[in-house]
Amino acid sequence: MTTTRPFLMFTGRAEEAMLFYTTLFPDSEILNVFRYGKDGPGAEGSVIKGSFRIGDQVVLCTDSFVKHDFDFTPSFSLFVECESGSEIARLSTALAEGGKVLMPLGQYGFSRQFAWVNDRFGVSWQLNVK
Repeated sequence: MTTTRPFLMFTGRAEEAMLFYTTLFPDSEILNVFRYGKDGPGAEGSVIKGSFRIGDQVVLCTDSFVKHDFDFTPSFSLFVECESGSEIARLSTALAEGGKVLMPLGQYGFSRQFAWVNDRFGVSWQLNVK
């Protein structure tokens, strides 16, 4: 069976991001981290491939050793269905810290509570109360 997973490319902060995300979301964990050694093309200790789970969603990530002219864009985001107003408030505040609020937490015509933020790593998150 074919499997599709989000894949996030960082430039040296993959492990920091995985640790941050797994502290924010209950029922989440880092599944694995494979690192470059001293002879690898990437910086020693940086992440060749990592994976973490938030709920039932597994996300893959890496630290790219290649310098690119692009970064994350809000055109791709992780969409989170929150159980309560307190949960969405906590997540939107924590994810926006050091990042950027694209749509502040509020009531929109399509949702009673919604927020869209870019976190400190540049990853875009849409948060919605079920």
